[in-house]
Amino acid sequence: MIKSMTGFGIAEAQNDNINVEVEIKTLNSKFLDLSLKLPKVINAKEIEVRNLITKALIRGKASVSISISKKNKQLALPNIDQDLFAAYLDKLSELEELNGRKFQDIMKMSLEAPEIIKYEDDQLTEDDQLLIIDTLKNALEKCNDFRDTEGKTVSDILAGYINTISEKLEIAKEIEPKRMEKIRTRLQNNIKELTLSVDYDQERLEQELIYYSEKLDVNEEVERLSIHLKYFLDTLKSKAESHGKKLGFISQEIGREINTLGSKANDSDLQEQVIQMKEELEKIKEQSLNVL
Repeated sequence: MIKSMTGFGIAEAQNDNINVEVEIKTLNSKFLDLSLKLPKVINAKEIEVRNLITKALIRGKASVSISISKKNKQLALPNIDQDLFAAYLDKLSELEELNGRKFQDIMKMSLEAPEIIKYEDDQLTEDDQLLIIDTLKNALEKCNDFRDTEGKTVSDILAGYINTISEKLEIAKEIEPKRMEKIRTRLQNNIKELTLSVDYDQERLEQELIYYSEKLDVNEEVERLSIHLKYFLDTLKSKAESHGKKLGFISQEIGREINTLGSKANDSDLQEQVIQMKEELEKIKEQSLNVL
């Protein structure tokens, strides 16, 4: 069964030390386009996190956010680099003398300089890190469950479009004998008029008639189109991991046969069925863009 690229998953967990929340949103995209928001305390885990997401989601525009909060967090005093602070202060004082003017508050400017004040993050325990990874896996599973549910809906819609094309194709098959009879009658009348008015080469005329009839014959297109439609439905039911690109390729083949059928139609009734097939095919192409 096919899977949609639209998904959502959220998971929460906690232990004695931390609370963890993971939220995942996905939309359709040709490739995996990942936007990952991680707290600094787990930056070292980024590669592992990305690998898990890539393996689980495969394709789509994905937004993943992991948030962590400490329990019973005690107030911690910041670390101040006093030597660096003194160096900034001296430098600013020197600039004041060189320019003959006073800055508004060189103490504040020095404290706000880069690397002066540092807040040390509490290190996560091994159990904390395992909890984070397990919560991510849980959120990914929920997101894929969502994708499966959406995929079932998309599959039913696509199957409906394919069945409509099949119905139009059956009507086209019923039209075909009448169409060929009309063409045959028109040819016979034209030939009668031609043979009465001018001299002609009988052999060359027969060759041209054979060529003309072959150009108008749509049996091969009808047969190939039937095969492609069945293949599309079989693919919808396939257990393969990803179907989107394959369905896109089959849609192209369906479109090629419908277009050829239209170019050979030379009949308003058949052309009407071709137009309706094209309308359904456009809907299929649009829906297929969201299939994983």
